[in-house]
Amino acid sequence: MKNTLLTTAAAITALSLTNPAEAASSQRVMFESNGQRLVGDLYLPDDHQAGEKLPAVIVSGSWTSVKEQMPATYAAEMADRGFAALAFDFTGWGQSEGSERQIEDPITKTADIVAAAEFLASHVSIDPDRIAALGICASAGYAAGAAVDSPYIRSVALVAPWLHDAAIVDAVYGGSEAVAQLIAVGEEAEASENPMMITAASTTDDTALMQQAPYYTDSSRGLIPEYVNQFNLASWKPWLTYDAIAIAAQMDDLPVAIMHSQAAAIPQGAEAFYTALKGPKTQKWLDNVGQLDFYDQTDPVRQAADFAADHFHQTLR
Repeated sequence: MKNTLLTTAAAITALSLTNPAEAASSQRVMFESNGQRLVGDLYLPDDHQAGEKLPAVIVSGSWTSVKEQMPATYAAEMADRGFAALAFDFTGWGQSEGSERQIEDPITKTADIVAAAEFLASHVSIDPDRIAALGICASAGYAAGAAVDSPYIRSVALVAPWLHDAAIVDAVYGGSEAVAQLIAVGEEAEASENPMMITAASTTDDTALMQQAPYYTDSSRGLIPEYVNQFNLASWKPWLTYDAIAIAAQMDDLPVAIMHSQAAAIPQGAEAFYTALKGPKTQKWLDNVGQLDFYDQTDPVRQAADFAADHFHQTLR
């Protein structure tokens, strides 16, 4: 797949962070994935010099998220640690193109990360032999899958990874019958002429996708203007039938680092994934850190960014 570089001219902005890292500069970029124009922000270290080829990290976030949420937070952290870092909106999300909106489709999102790696490999400021992927929560599987599919992604770090297989899906979503019912709803939504949407996160709507997820409902955290608080029910089939854990056995000698906590979401998925890895691997488990804490809380973000940066510095050589 050949990406078209559509970088806008010198769109440099200073972005403030939720955590106390120094402000990083970002450049608006655009590239193509399966014929759709995707929009991203490329973060560069403050001391970057013209002509210098940097190692690069593709940062992707949790399900339903946009680039201005935890991807921006971690991309700025990576830039502060000497990397170029790309945060972007997936097909059908945020500012990116895509006629079908708000669909959590692992296959499409994985392909988008592959496209992002090809884009970075052609960028004047990037060393094409030193590109990595950093996946947070749901996109951990997408980052791992993209590393398998892309000739450019040489290293992977997963933060608070949501990695499920059929057994974990049944455990999380109420058993095989309940899962089958959700898939049937998803198939109905796929066949509908009009999008079938529900609220993604709410503190009052008991039909919302997420009930206890204050990151998404707090305007000082993830409930930002760029976030569309909707979930397309056509997501259910691709999401629930996705096996992220199976990807581990396909990663061969790709180096992988995992940071998680037993207090965060489905740690058993990260444990199974780590066990199945055949190549170089490292893991670090934090005590009493919740899933949403990894998204924007100062200490977990700092520890995760340090861990990922150390891994990338060691493996992108």
